[in-house]
Amino acid sequence: MNNNLDGSSPARGVSAIAPKEGGGFPNPGLPPHVHRQADLSKSAEKRAERVVAGMFVLSVIGSVLFVAAYFVVTPTGMNVFAEEGSPSALWWSNLITGLGLAIAVFFIGAAAVHWAKTLMPDEEMVEERHDIRSSDETREAAVGIINDGLEESGIARRPLIVTAMVASLAALPIAVLAPLSTLGPLPGNKLHHTFWGHHKGQRLARDHDGTPIKLSDVAMNSIFHVMPEGLTHETPHHLEERAKAAAVIVRFDPALYKDEASAAMGVDGVLAFSKICTHVGCPVALYEQQTHHMLCPCHQSTFDVTDGAKVIFGPAHRPLPQLKIEVDDEGYLVAPGDFEEPIGPSFWNIHKEKPLSDAPEDK
Repeated sequence: MNNNLDGSSPARGVSAIAPKEGGGFPNPGLPPHVHRQADLSKSAEKRAERVVAGMFVLSVIGSVLFVAAYFVVTPTGMNVFAEEGSPSALWWSNLITGLGLAIAVFFIGAAAVHWAKTLMPDEEMVEERHDIRSSDETREAAVGIINDGLEESGIARRPLIVTAMVASLAALPIAVLAPLSTLGPLPGNKLHHTFWGHHKGQRLARDHDGTPIKLSDVAMNSIFHVMPEGLTHETPHHLEERAKAAAVIVRFDPALYKDEASAAMGVDGVLAFSKICTHVGCPVALYEQQTHHMLCPCHQSTFDVTDGAKVIFGPAHRPLPQLKIEVDDEGYLVAPGDFEEPIGPSFWNIHKEKPLSDAPEDK
């Protein structure tokens, strides 16, 4: 149990130490100042200076490691530690680039802290409180103190530290900016086209096994997740193409149509829509058979497929793009062309005025 400052015991129930009688607390003062080794020995000072400079050099090495690893230890391209495109390649890429950036940032901070603790002035001073606005003489004195501090910090007398510090601070932005060189090229109009426009008359295929779908296969009030037939693992950039081409088909009583233009793009109650939500791109995969509403599970945007998949609830701002479908001579559902507008979030739609009938850039 703590005693009062005068040595007496506090009264029962009192949780704070009682002040000295007569008002106020005694000034505890400052403990004796302990000089550092760098203050007493030139060799210790030089040793501390080399340690600080060494930390800045380690930061430079970390920046170089990050930049090098970004280009030679990549998750999908060149990787000196693992097979290209393998999970191990991703692991090595994250490990080496992360270590490089961590070393670069950590040793800049560690060097600054060590510099302050071992080489900066270590004198304890007490200054009485004064008015917020100092006099001109005091302000001039403050400027002089700052200048004296810069002089005492040894920046002018320690070119080794200054050079190493500048090198580390200059190298770090390079490590941050280096990835920008791999962000290109610009996508052009690739976001305006999907694999459905690869060639006319592509059959609609089941997403899970790639088998084509006949009109007779689609039961009333059912939903199919579909992909263009021919979109396989051998297709260039097949993951990107699958992400853009994902679609669903639904079938309901044609008497329920609310949008004649939408109905004209289907056949016998079967309509096809993009599966990519126009809010932030989540898969719209939930279908309510009684209301014929499609729901995005991410933010609950709800689309009415009987009314052209218009938004009836949630943050999405435009309907799901619709894919025109027909039936070929063998009874299979086919798409005569691509979606009539860009799929996905509305911010992909910034160049909607471009002609969408143009052939994709990279077929």
